Amino acid sequence: MSDEPQQQGPAGDGGEATGTGKAKKPKRPKRTGWRRLFPTWRMVLGGFLLLALLCVGAFLAGYLLVEIPPANAAATKQSNVYLYEDGTEIARDGKVNRENVPLSEVPLHVQRAVLAAEDRDFHSESAVDPKAMVRAAWNTVTGKGKQSGSTITQQYVKNYYLGQEQTVTRKVKEFFISIKLDREVSKDDILSGYLNTSYFGRNAYGVQAAAQAYYGKNVKDLSTAEGAYLATLLNSPNAYDVATHPENKQRAAGRWNYVLDGMVKEGWLGKADRAKAKFPMPDEAKGAAGLSGQRGYVVKAVEDYLTSNKIIDEDTLAKGGYRITTTLQKDRQDAFKKAVDDQVMSKVDKDARKVDRNVRAGGASIDPATGKVVAMYGGIDYTKQYVNNATRRDYQVGSTFKPFVFTSAVENGSVTQDGRPITPNTVYDGTNKRPVQGWSGGTYAPENEDQVSYGETTVREATDKSVNSVYAQMAVDVGADKVKDTAIALGVPKTTPDLTASPSIALGPSTASVLDMTEAYATLANHGKHGTYTIVEKITKGGEEVELPEQATKQAVTREAADTTTSILQSVVQGGTGTAAQGAGRPAAGKTGTAENDTAAWFAGYTPDLATVVAVMGQDPETGAHTPLYGALGETRINGGAYPARVWAQFTKAALEGKPVKDFDLELEQGADLPLPPDPTTTGGTLPPETGKPTEGGPTDGGTTDGGTDTGGATTGGGTDTGGTTTTDGGTDTGGPATGGQTGDQSDGGATTDGGATDGGTADGGTPGGPTDGGTDAGGATDDGGASDGGAIGALTDD
Repeated sequence: MSDEPQQQGPAGDGGEATGTGKAKKPKRPKRTGWRRLFPTWRMVLGGFLLLALLCVGAFLAGYLLVEIPPANAAATKQSNVYLYEDGTEIARDGKVNRENVPLSEVPLHVQRAVLAAEDRDFHSESAVDPKAMVRAAWNTVTGKGKQSGSTITQQYVKNYYLGQEQTVTRKVKEFFISIKLDREVSKDDILSGYLNTSYFGRNAYGVQAAAQAYYGKNVKDLSTAEGAYLATLLNSPNAYDVATHPENKQRAAGRWNYVLDGMVKEGWLGKADRAKAKFPMPDEAKGAAGLSGQRGYVVKAVEDYLTSNKIIDEDTLAKGGYRITTTLQKDRQDAFKKAVDDQVMSKVDKDARKVDRNVRAGGASIDPATGKVVAMYGGIDYTKQYVNNATRRDYQVGSTFKPFVFTSAVENGSVTQDGRPITPNTVYDGTNKRPVQGWSGGTYAPENEDQVSYGETTVREATDKSVNSVYAQMAVDVGADKVKDTAIALGVPKTTPDLTASPSIALGPSTASVLDMTEAYATLANHGKHGTYTIVEKITKGGEEVELPEQATKQAVTREAADTTTSILQSVVQGGTGTAAQGAGRPAAGKTGTAENDTAAWFAGYTPDLATVVAVMGQDPETGAHTPLYGALGETRINGGAYPARVWAQFTKAALEGKPVKDFDLELEQGADLPLPPDPTTTGGTLPPETGKPTEGGPTDGGTTDGGTDTGGATTGGGTDTGGTTTTDGGTDTGGPATGGQTGDQSDGGATTDGGATDGGTADGGTPGGPTDGGTDAGGATDDGGASDGGAIGALTDD
């Protein structure tokens, strides 16, 4: 054997050679670079196993520790207390309406309708559905809408054993109690409990109370269609009660169809029976006796405000125990009711005129500086007319929308088709049925009120007389999309039905509520600053205060845009269709409006420190259908310049009594205060753009000048009243000039109503009389009281 060491081969992949010839195990290469940032698979697996063990441990601990509690105290509802701003009580929302029934008395088709709406796999699934919970959480986080992901078992546990608080603790308890309950009681017992504890709206707890509240019958007598509607309500009673909120009919019908289609899909309803099903309109709701008068309307408005702003959800609010201080002021609330009673309801004679039974009224008033609702009129009595006329969104606003078009024109620096800036003095063609120019959506030629052609007329005059052809053209000049954006910025909800970007937007086919329009007009009164309205000052429960959203104010439109609009709306009150508003005895700005087919008449106006909107509406008390107001209250026609403006004037005068009289402090757009030179071709007088009224020597009695006919048609039918008084409904008005042909049935301060001729007075020129029974003079401009601000608003179509 040689003494020389054996030669070793080079170290290679097998590692270094040892003296014994056995290869050494290679060392694991160290992780370098970006790989060091990530865990190894061993670490991931270990972490996963540890997490799984923790979850199992937590589940076992929760299951063992959480016991099924006795029924919660909230299963017997408490009252909510509603207060005026000064702390005096308005109402308590009454005792719970609940009547438990055994499952055997709930028809199978009603049970299945509820399952189709809420939990179609109820009988086969476990008490909780983790997949649905994860999906609901994901949809909530990603902004697809807040969803519960709860099974019927979980909802029953929440209703009966726990509460409605959206807390992690409550959700954890709900999870474990549901699992335990599912193991200890039958599915039928859980379903029965769910049906008897769920809230259906109208203060109805349980399906039996709901059947009585919505259809006036016992649950065992409900049809499949009616049961499907009650099942629809479980998702959101406030959103789907079509009697309380008629504007929600389409949404409710969509959910109702979803329920019936689900029944077909599950094999619970035949296709033939599904095809025969018709949407079952619920009965008009009846408020609790304790909520009579205006109290119930206030309670409902507050509930809507709290739930729509996600301050308190419906179920939690319905459990009660809250002390809610509103922004409403008792003296102003009483003044609003008195104004409606004096000016409208006292004229109702259901025995003499069948149409008078259809008369409804709604109103709201907001302090522009704070955005607080200080008064509201919802209807004659909550126990008789359940729908709140101040908050419903199903009547067209008519020409009260026109100021938003002009505001948008100033805000956007808009010009006419031939490049002239749009100011109060810009001249437009006011010819009846004039096709709008520059609109690519087809021919649109709206009618003016009573087919009157005004010829060349200024924007101020067109606003005074509510000329449809002018404002439809202005909407195109500004851009209908910009007009819509301005309206939304002022306070009209973007979800308002029929708020579409087309020329007809100017004529008011949209159906914003009285409260919505008050908010928008309050923004104009506040020089373009908008703060979302609020009706709630403070909420407490058990001594703890509930957080309310911050009322941030922002400049919605420029001050010049808002103030210039105010200047032309002052003209409407001074000598246009809104002269009755002069009865407030304050500097005022406002606009009249009428819905299609005269189903509603509006007056929207404001002083420097109070914005108020009033509407008189027609609705059949039996069918709920909108009805024309022709002949109501003893008048040929009901228009915004008459009863609504009179209510506005009386209320505003009373609401501001003792307050110092303020003038508007306006900053106008450039050129807004520059009058146009007189038209040398006009004989016998001119129509200054500041007032839109004839000067001395102008047209008298029917719109003639020096024996000739005023072809412009823009003069007032009775000429200028030189000191005489004119009668309105048998009274006299000494407040200002008569506007003989301006109002359809004439308003205070204008020509006569109910007989037409001035009582002993003479029109300028010595000719007695004027239009009768709300008729119009030849050449006299009419209020927008007739066929919907210009012949049914030009049919409100864009073709």
